[in-house]
Amino acid sequence: MTPRIAIIDYKMGNLRSVQKGFEHAGVEGVVVSDDPAAVRAADGIVLPGVGAFRDAAHNLRGSGLDSVITERVAAGTPFLGICLGMQLLASVGLEDGEWEGLDIVSGRCERIPGGVKVPHIGWNTVDYPRPSRLFAGIEEGSAFYFVHSYRVVPADSSCIIGSTVYGVPFAAALGTGNVYAVQFHPEKSSATGLAVLANFGRIVQEGA
Repeated sequence: MTPRIAIIDYKMGNLRSVQKGFEHAGVEGVVVSDDPAAVRAADGIVLPGVGAFRDAAHNLRGSGLDSVITERVAAGTPFLGICLGMQLLASVGLEDGEWEGLDIVSGRCERIPGGVKVPHIGWNTVDYPRPSRLFAGIEEGSAFYFVHSYRVVPADSSCIIGSTVYGVPFAAALGTGNVYAVQFHPEKSSATGLAVLANFGRIVQEGA
């Protein structure tokens, strides 16, 4: 039986494009759902998103999906955060105030430092501080497509599995246990991005 991956619908954009990305990557059984029961039953969970940290955190809590995410992550379900979905993993977001995140990755989501144009939009290369199955078969220094104004600064840098430079070095990808996250948009990153989605599909197939 093909493991099912649930893309969480919390009204924060680009869900269908992520679903299409998985389809183009050859990953089957990917659904978009706002139903906590369906997400809880999934073999893998994806949290994408575009927009403000505050609104996203509010939507997740209002739907009860925040507790489903933390419950399933604790149970070992493979999880992938994309863009805003990566930022929400932090303990706190500092966008127009201070907002509580999911606190799955201890640290802060803060604005990209001054000296460069914000938002950061475009292709940047990603290096791998340590190996991860998420980047299996993808050459170090490959380029991915970014659109963001904020970055995650984890308390423990050992969870950084991808790094890039835009004014300053920052975490382009995180990996800790069964939790993976990318700041870039794999669904918009051509063949290299689709390879990331395919790798996550294999992680779900094999178990975190």
